Amino acid sequence: MRRLGWVGGLGPGATAHYYRELVKRQAGEAVMIHADMAHGLKLVQAGDRQGLADYFARLIDRLAAAGAEVAAISAVTPHFCIRELEKITPLPLVNIIAEVSREIARRGYRRVALFGTRYTVESRMFGLLEGVEVLVPPKIDAIHDAYMSIVNDHPDGAVETLSRIAAELPVDAVVLAGTDLSLVFHEGNINFPHVDATVVHLDAIVREINNAAAA
Repeated sequence: MRRLGWVGGLGPGATAHYYRELVKRQAGEAVMIHADMAHGLKLVQAGDRQGLADYFARLIDRLAAAGAEVAAISAVTPHFCIRELEKITPLPLVNIIAEVSREIARRGYRRVALFGTRYTVESRMFGLLEGVEVLVPPKIDAIHDAYMSIVNDHPDGAVETLSRIAAELPVDAVVLAGTDLSLVFHEGNINFPHVDATVVHLDAIVREINNAAAA
């Protein structure tokens, strides 16, 4: 089993969730580095893909120096620079967008919508989801506000709001394209077809570190 290094801090709640879930999955040894969320958000808002990729590459270099052999970023929005990052990262990356694309294809979904930050939703997850039609919901502001209330640890009403919006969408499934959504949605309260990007990512991380060991 190879050692995982992951970039956290790009919501703290999601970072803690990844930690708990990796422990449950017996993912072995791991190292984590806490990214500066304000700095990362500034680069996202500026559309500076290369600047964000350079920032993450420096963080991943430090993970490698600490003994990590496989890397992951425990957030969706920062993956908008994934193509640039994959060219310069010192470690192989478990790419949440590529894994979600594969899961959508595996389930045979043809049309999906996204729940997450405004940027993630409006960009159709940065134009990187392949082989599927991505609907941009009309209630983007409500989706963004509900998601950010979860990120900011004030989730009251967020599940009800997002569930109501999901019921109105003419899609095969909704992609929970924000890692903090796993903090409030679970099999006991979700009543619409969905792909949980966080679950898909965590499963892929564990599979990757184990496959690497076997190789």
